[in-house]
Amino acid sequence: MNILRDLQILGWLLVVIAAAQLIPAAGSLIWGEPALPFLASAIAAAVPGVLIACASQPTHDRVRVRDGFVLASVGWLLAAFFGALPYVMTGALHPLDALFESVAGFTTTASSVVRSVEDLPRALLLWRSMTQWLGGMGVLIVAVGLLPFLGIGGMQLFASDETRSTADSGRPRFAAVARRLFGVYLGLTALAFVLLAIAGLGSFDALCHALTSVSTGGFSTRDGSVGSFDSRAVEWVMVVVMFLGATNFVIHYRIVSGRGTKLWYDGEFRYYVGAICIASVLLGWSISGGADASADVARPAIFQTLSMLSGTGYTSADYAGWGGFAQLILLGLMVLGGMSGSTTGGIKSLRLLIGIRALRHSFTMLLHPHAVHRIKYAGRAVPDEVVAAIWAFLTAFFAIVGVAAVIVASAGYDLVTAISVAISVTSNVGPALGAAGPGSHFADFPDYAKYGLCFCMLAGRLDVFTILVLFLPRFWRA
Repeated sequence: MNILRDLQILGWLLVVIAAAQLIPAAGSLIWGEPALPFLASAIAAAVPGVLIACASQPTHDRVRVRDGFVLASVGWLLAAFFGALPYVMTGALHPLDALFESVAGFTTTASSVVRSVEDLPRALLLWRSMTQWLGGMGVLIVAVGLLPFLGIGGMQLFASDETRSTADSGRPRFAAVARRLFGVYLGLTALAFVLLAIAGLGSFDALCHALTSVSTGGFSTRDGSVGSFDSRAVEWVMVVVMFLGATNFVIHYRIVSGRGTKLWYDGEFRYYVGAICIASVLLGWSISGGADASADVARPAIFQTLSMLSGTGYTSADYAGWGGFAQLILLGLMVLGGMSGSTTGGIKSLRLLIGIRALRHSFTMLLHPHAVHRIKYAGRAVPDEVVAAIWAFLTAFFAIVGVAAVIVASAGYDLVTAISVAISVTSNVGPALGAAGPGSHFADFPDYAKYGLCFCMLAGRLDVFTILVLFLPRFWRA
């Protein structure tokens, strides 16, 4: 491991967090709110960040696989810790709740311990939204530029030409990937802001929801989420933005570069669109009681489908009153997630697609033991080690869900609440069912449950293995 290089990168990460906190500090001055909490928080992050970055002088810039695991996991932990400071310094939350809110922000999970977000200062609401936007950008860099080369959960398949290329012969591939993704991400955020403003939202609400919709984070400036606006135009704009946020960002880059003409030939994209269409129809049919679906049924059905599939966690309707079949669909969408290379959580469409083909392959070999048959994706054979990695990921993912369910159930909550919360936080969605349904919060959960759910949010965000591998003694010995 290149420890000095790791420390240098983490130090500059703290400087970035500090610089970001200056934005709500400036907003505080504009809105007549105290700016000192944000300035103090920025200084608390910047000083150690600069000291660590400057004191760490690596002999070379080479970053190995082990460094990637450390940077991803420790980076998210540091961001969550220093991102919690504004909540504490403004007096809005006590330290544990502030940490929970910050973890939910940077993992783009819409779980919250705030009893009424409408009572928070504007600057703090802006920071709350910014944590999800920053977390979403971090997710893209890790998912597109790092995980495929760490071999996490079969994501080797996702290593594309864009992620292998370099900006030029003198610059590392990782920097080129980050720059391209940031350009697309920033462009989609600007587009979302403009569309939401045209749809009728004020500039502040449009900005906050643009930040949290592109990142598929789901934090809202209203206690009733998007449904509080009671606007069809806003909901349809959100549907479009959530769809784009849950789409592979490499596809976005190809379209912007004029190379998206063969989009429909992407197997994962077809699967993703098909899942949306089927789930929306089934959900609309369920909540309409089996009658012919109307626009009033189609809108909430499509909205909640995209919200849960993308892991955004916005709500436009009280789905707690929908039938069991509809709620089961929503739980399934939470688990599924969007496309690989997007800001979504869950197991991702690519893994499920390969898993289904592997299952079909198993039946084929069972019936025809001597047949020569390979699992294929994008016209190429999928290596056996990739299939094994996907099954290992699924096992670990549902093991984390099981642990989370036990934690919630041990706190005295019913089975529906325990299972749905476990799925929701591990898939980085946020709202669940039962006592954690739409309009609910996690403020009343016991402290140990909040710590446990924080770990589950981080594990889900980092594709489980990235953080679990750090607990292996041999990881540090080698």
